[in-house]
This record gives sequence, C-alpha cells and structure tokens, in this order.
Amino acid sequence: MEENQNQEKKKEPREKFNFEKFYNKNYKLILVIPLIFLLACSFYLYNFQKVNGDIISKDITLSGGTSIQINTDRNIEELRTILEANFEEVSIRAISDVLTGKQLALVIETTADVDEIQPFLEKEMGFVLNEENSSIEFTGSSLSDSFYNQLRFALLLSFILMALVVFIIFRTFVPSIAVVFAALGDILMTLVIVNFLGMKLSTAGIVAFLMLIGYSVDTDILLTTRVIKRKEGEVNERIFGAFKTGMTMTLTSLVVVIVSFILTSGFSKVFNQIFAILIIGLIFDIMNTWLFNASIIKWYAEKK
Repeated sequence: MEENQNQEKKKEPREKFNFEKFYNKNYKLILVIPLIFLLACSFYLYNFQKVNGDIISKDITLSGGTSIQINTDRNIEELRTILEANFEEVSIRAISDVLTGKQLALVIETTADVDEIQPFLEKEMGFVLNEENSSIEFTGSSLSDSFYNQLRFALLLSFILMALVVFIIFRTFVPSIAVVFAALGDILMTLVIVNFLGMKLSTAGIVAFLMLIGYSVDTDILLTTRVIKRKEGEVNERIFGAFKTGMTMTLTSLVVVIVSFILTSGFSKVFNQIFAILIIGLIFDIMNTWLFNASIIKWYAEKK
C-alpha cells in the first residue's frame, strides 16, 4: 500500500516555474534593489567629494595643464618611470595603429607648465619638439574651471528640462518621478564606477553623461507610455511587451557601443572614454528601468 502511494507521488509532475506569478508576488521587493544601489552610490560620492573636493576626478581639460603628443616609438614604461620621478602629476599613454598594433605616438599629460615639461622631454628624447614631430596644448586653470562650471550647468539644466518634459507628458507624479529616478540612478551609479576605476573625466566624459540622459529616458518613456497611456491588455502584458521592445533597443545600442569601444581602444582617448561611460550607463539603465521603474509603474497602474 505504502509502495503504491510512493509511486504515485513520484509520478506527479513538478509544478513549472511561473515567472508571471513570481513577478506579481515579488515586484515590490524587487524595486528595493535599485534603491539600495542608489543609497550606496550617494554615500560613496559624498565621501569621495569630502576627500577630493569634487564628485569626479578631472583630467587636464577640466583642471588645467599641458598635453604633448610626440610621434615616437619610445618605450612607454621607461619614459613613465622617468617622468613620475620628476613631476608630481603626470600620465602617459600610447597611440597605436588599429590594424597592426604598432605604436605611433605617445601622449603625455601633466599639470606642469609647457616651459617646465618641454625642455625636459627634449633632453630625454634627444631631439627638439616642433610641429613636424609633436603637438603641444596648454590649458590654464582659470579657463578650465570656467569651462567645467559651464558643462556642469549644462548637465544640470538638461536634467531639469528632461524632468519638466516628463511631468508635462504624463501629468501624474508617480510615473514621472519613476522616470526621473531611473535617469538620476543611471548617472550617479555610472559616476561611481568611473571614479572606482580611476578614470579621469574630460570634457568628452561630461558630454557622454549628457548622452546617457537621452538613452535613459528613451526606455523609461517607452515603458510608462505603454503601461499608463494604453488600455488594451492586462498590466503585465503591457509591461512584458515594453520589455521586449526596450531590451531590443538597449542591447542593440550596447553591442554597437562595445564594438566602438574596442575599435577605439588605444587609438582615441576621447571616444574611448565616451563609449566606456555609455557601456556602464546602459548596463545600469537595464536595472533601473526594469527592476525599479517597471515595478513602480505596475504598482501605480494596479492601484489606479
């Protein structure tokens, strides 16, 4: 008798995992994950600002200094050791041919004046730096500070205008604040990773954050419009439909940006930094849109 009962139990099929059922039960808990990330990132940036005086590490385009590009195949590690022993703040990187990988030039950036670094480099390289074998750029600290402040204002203004447009479109507080949160989360979380990696932001990096706002709002408005504005189908159907479209958009952009990042690696610092920031931001956008924003919108739609 007992053996028959055991056999019957074994024959009973296991209940298949139902994602929709799981999501309905846990979506309020899921939205806590991005909130924890945002609080941790805010705490990190607060401490970073206290230690460094700003929430970012700036390169010479934002802090002032000298940038010298020299057409040479000189060993980069050897020259780096010499420069770091004689100058306080200096960075050096190689520019290589994309196809062959052959070193074409060296780019040296330092806070030192041209009058200090140029004679030293000429002595080390064994030739005079001129227009044919090098290019030299110097940015004063006051000009850099002014430019940095203008870029910060432009970033803040674009974020405020984006928030106003979102409020005008949806005219309801909860969906609008969810969109704004997702965009803010993308920026702050990306900034933390950039600082953690020791990346020094240039003017191009600030522009990349402006681009990131556009990428963030794209998927958030798609989701909110599908769920709030449209009435056909159930809430979950609208969310999953928006998810398919939104993820296709984000993953397509991510693939293109990753390929561009690989192609510009070691070739263009400007493009390389832009693409690196966009890669980080797009990954965080997936979390903020589909874990936080989607959960808030679902909660709001079902209550309404």
